[in-house]
Amino acid sequence: MSARRARTRRIVSLREPYEGRLLEVDDLRTHFRTARGPVRAVDGVTLSVDRGRTLGIVGESGSGKTVLARSIMGLLTARNVERSGSVRYDGQELLDASPADLRRLWGTELAMVFQDPMTSLNPVMRIGRQLTEGVRHHLHVTKAEARQQALVLLNDVGIPDAASRLQQYPHELSGGMRQRVTIAIALASGPKLLFADEPTTALDVTVQAQILDLLQQQQRNRFMAMILVTHDLGVVAGRTDEIIVMYAGQVVERAPTGTLFTKVKMPYTEALLSSIPSLTAPSHSRLRVIGGRPPDLVDPPQGCRFAPRCPYAQPKCTDDAPPLIEASTPGHVYRCWFPVPDPVPR
Repeated sequence: MSARRARTRRIVSLREPYEGRLLEVDDLRTHFRTARGPVRAVDGVTLSVDRGRTLGIVGESGSGKTVLARSIMGLLTARNVERSGSVRYDGQELLDASPADLRRLWGTELAMVFQDPMTSLNPVMRIGRQLTEGVRHHLHVTKAEARQQALVLLNDVGIPDAASRLQQYPHELSGGMRQRVTIAIALASGPKLLFADEPTTALDVTVQAQILDLLQQQQRNRFMAMILVTHDLGVVAGRTDEIIVMYAGQVVERAPTGTLFTKVKMPYTEALLSSIPSLTAPSHSRLRVIGGRPPDLVDPPQGCRFAPRCPYAQPKCTDDAPPLIEASTPGHVYRCWFPVPDPVPR
C-alpha cells in the first residue's frame, strides 16, 4: 500500500484515544475599535478543553460566544480587532501565530461547522470539489484518493447515494443535507478540535436532532474534542461534558453539565433554563422571557452586567462587579453576589 493511501485510510479511521489538555484559553479579550470606543465582545474569558471531551458555550445573541469561537481559531482578521491574553492549542500559542501557521492548523487540527450552510458552501462549486479540495491540499493525496475519501465522508455523515451527490450543487440539497456536507468538509482532514457554531439554527426540529446526534456520534467515533456553541441550553443537555454560560462577553457560570442543570447558581442561567419550553406544559402556555436587553458593550454597567435585568439584584450588584466564585460542587464557578440557593432535598 502506498504511503499516500495509508495516510488516507488512517484519517478516516477511528482516532486512538488518549487524554490530556488540548486547548487552554486564559484571560482572552477581543475588542473591536469603533468611533464610540472599544466594543468588549469577549472580556476576560478563561476556559480549557481536554482531548475527546465536549464543551458547550451557551448565551443569548450578542453574548460573545461566536466571537469567542472565531477568536480562538484566529478567524477575526479585521483591522479594528484587538486580542490579548493567551490561546494555547496543544502547547502552541495561537495569538501570536502567523497567518501561514494558522492556515496549516485549519482543517488538520482545528475546524468549524458554521450555522448557515448556504453561506459557508460555495454556491457555484459542486459538492465533490468542495469536499476534495481540502483533502488534497492538507493530505497531499491524488485526485482519485481524495474522491474515495469524499465518498467515505458522505457515508459517515448519513448522505445516501454519495456518488451522485458529489456532482450536485448546494442549492440542489435540502437544508439538512447541506449541513451534513459542511460537517463532512470540516471532518475531511481529521481535526482534533471541532467548533460547531449554532449548527442547527436554520433547520426544523426533527432535522436539528439528527444533526446534533450526528455531531455527537462523530465526536465519539473519532475521539475528537468539540466546542458546541448555541443559544439553547436544551441543545447541550446530554451532549456535553461541561457547559460555559456567557453574558455580555464574560463567563458567568461554568460547571459539569449535570451539575449546571441540578444546582444552577447564576440567575441568568436560571432564566435561560426557565425559558426552555416544557413538554408537560398545557397547550398555548405563555413562554417565560428574560426582560430587558443585554448591556451596551462599549459602556457596560459598573457592577454585575446582568443586574439591570436580574429579579434578585440588590444595591451591591450595581456597585461592585462580582468575580468568579467557586461553588461547593467541584468544577463549578459562578459570577454572582446573591446566587440561586440549592434546591431543598425531598
